[in-house]
Amino acid sequence: MVAVQKDYWYFLVLMMQLCFLKGSVQMKAPESKVKLQDGMILDCLCPWTGQLIMVSWTKKPLSNPVAVYHPQYGTNYESSYDGRVEFLKTTAMDGSISIMNVTEGDIGQYHCSLQSYPQGSWTKDTIVEKAAITTNFSIQPDTRLTATENDNLTITCDLVHNGDVYKVSIEKVDAEMGTSNIIATCQMLEDGVELREFNSRGQVNCSDAMEVSLHLTNIIQEDGGLYRCNFSTDAGVQSTTVLLATLPAQG
Repeated sequence: MVAVQKDYWYFLVLMMQLCFLKGSVQMKAPESKVKLQDGMILDCLCPWTGQLIMVSWTKKPLSNPVAVYHPQYGTNYESSYDGRVEFLKTTAMDGSISIMNVTEGDIGQYHCSLQSYPQGSWTKDTIVEKAAITTNFSIQPDTRLTATENDNLTITCDLVHNGDVYKVSIEKVDAEMGTSNIIATCQMLEDGVELREFNSRGQVNCSDAMEVSLHLTNIIQEDGGLYRCNFSTDAGVQSTTVLLATLPAQG
């Protein structure tokens, strides 16, 4: 029954697009590329003013459905993206999405189609590429910290940026394996800031100014390693890194 409802939803979206595009202006934005990572942002920020009618995301080459947003009817996600994709909606004409819990299956080309009134259709393609695997020897962290076991320490996500920050995520990176585990995300919504935590280790604070910090208490050896802060801004995704070294407790 759920599959039938989803098929009907996407069929309805297709019909609405075909009807709406007849005789309207169609504009395609330049293609962009992003690296595969948790919380990655696929940008679909239309520069026009007006009324957003609908946004749909598909994945090429077969135009497989990913997600749909309609201001009146809400959102709908293809089953493999449900719970992993989120529409940012930072402005009235923002159809951008973020994708969590990514796998290599998320690599590929995505197509965003944003329908608006009175201008028409605005589209953009985004290519998700595999991130290069690094090793401990090639890492050049922005900040280095040292802590002794059983001590307390706060890791702060700092970014010098004069524009807008829409979302911040903090993750623990396993450089040797080329993987990472998301710890928390802080996202700016229309009604305030939303904090989502995915790891019980440490306490995350998120301010209205999108300042994010991770407070670790009773530090253990496993807390050591590389932490990465990812900032989704009006200039794209920017990252900073913190390398934490842990020392044995004295005595």
